[in-house]
Amino acid sequence: IERSPAYGIVGNDAEIVLRVEDRPERAAARARVDIQVDRGSKRSIMVTPGENRTVHVKIEHGGPNIIEIEVEPMDGEMSRVNNEALVTVNGVRDRLKVLLVSGQPHAGERTWRNLLKSDPSVDLVHFTILRPPDKNDFTPLNELALISFPIRELFEVKLHEFDLIVFDRYVIRFVLPPVYFENIANYVRDGGAVLVAVGPDFAKVRSIYHTPLGQALPGRPTGAIDEGEFRPMLTDKGHLHPVTADLPGGDGATPKWGRWFRMIDADAESGVVLLSGTGGKPLLLLDRVGKGRIAQFMSDQVWMWARGFDGGGPHAELIRRLSHWLMKEPELEEEVLRASAHGNKLSIERRSLSTEEPPVTVTAPSGAETVVKLQRDEHGASRAVVTAEEQGLYRANDGTHTALAVVGALNAPELSDLRATGERLEPVVRATGGGVSWISEGVPDIRRTRPGRDGAGHGWIGFVRNGAYIVTGVRQLPLLPAFLFLLLALGAMMVSWWQEGK
Repeated sequence: IERSPAYGIVGNDAEIVLRVEDRPERAAARARVDIQVDRGSKRSIMVTPGENRTVHVKIEHGGPNIIEIEVEPMDGEMSRVNNEALVTVNGVRDRLKVLLVSGQPHAGERTWRNLLKSDPSVDLVHFTILRPPDKNDFTPLNELALISFPIRELFEVKLHEFDLIVFDRYVIRFVLPPVYFENIANYVRDGGAVLVAVGPDFAKVRSIYHTPLGQALPGRPTGAIDEGEFRPMLTDKGHLHPVTADLPGGDGATPKWGRWFRMIDADAESGVVLLSGTGGKPLLLLDRVGKGRIAQFMSDQVWMWARGFDGGGPHAELIRRLSHWLMKEPELEEEVLRASAHGNKLSIERRSLSTEEPPVTVTAPSGAETVVKLQRDEHGASRAVVTAEEQGLYRANDGTHTALAVVGALNAPELSDLRATGERLEPVVRATGGGVSWISEGVPDIRRTRPGRDGAGHGWIGFVRNGAYIVTGVRQLPLLPAFLFLLLALGAMMVSWWQEGK
């Protein structure tokens, strides 16, 4: 890999420069290179060995995108460990484009705008429909409006440029024809995101549910409106879903959140219910429609949390998570398997709304498989840590999802060329006057040489006797005290005299 980016914009291409190397004496004219992203479908290109080749890989999602690049094996290879290279490109999102369409003005309209404008990564386009086109009065046209509502440009020409569309208490006033609601429904099915926050009109004849978009909404209005006080509660799925799990103040049987006073009664026909209101009726519903996602708030009083009424609530965190889930941020996926490596430790995390805990099979680079049992916590996440015995690409699979992680260096330089060669050390050998000897030709003799003399020769290598030492001082210590030495000497003489006398 000659060059690869560390980051890439989601939806754009990342440019990678690669080169296939082979021994000159047997270099093939062309080599097939397979490219695979996150173990998806492969695509192949033909590369001339020794020449740089630029390839473009599309970044499909946020977070790490693991790209495997493998060259076809040839006969007579010492090892195929260096036939594959790995590239990790972190996907990041460009500035998000959000369209906020406000219908009937109410106290919470400013809350939605403030929340979306507070995020520097969001480009917000906000329109408030204050006047239906069929209304007739004597207001002068130059005092009627600041700008006309660009219906065709927003909902036909540039609809798919938006990452999220928010309808805040939108009421049918014949501003948007049914064909544009059909465009929005198709936009969701093709991968878009829509958030609908409804008010009392949702339960009446001018409800947005009676448009083609209503077929994609998970909640069907019953026609009733509950205006009694209630406190939003987490459902069983809400305790597990990353959008609402561990929200501040949500622990315990009764959340420490403020009360609301209006809720539109609806039946959940699809999706999951994360928050409930009076009588366990759905308050916040999430659903996947085709390739896209849709969320439905059955109340327009989230602004009461923003104003701090009755202690307030985590409105900013909830809306932030909800928006990011709609725009498919990886950290908020409710059904996902993740793997990450830290040193030789492989961490596995699985999130699911299901209570089942299937075992996870971890496949090492060599193909060896290990079955791991995960431990579940109270927020819907299951985790385990295993020791990685090998370096390379690990794959974790729970039967439905697959996660990839790289242990060790992505492309270790010691594996780029497995042949034993002295070329790497040749500059150092020449600079120091040494030599290179091969054990296959016999174990060389070891000699001590003087500085400036040859350091190696036929059948021998030398270690230089530099004499590189400095005497910094001399200290003398008696081996024994003088009196004890005199006694030992006299004793030795007496023993000798006695032995000689015998």
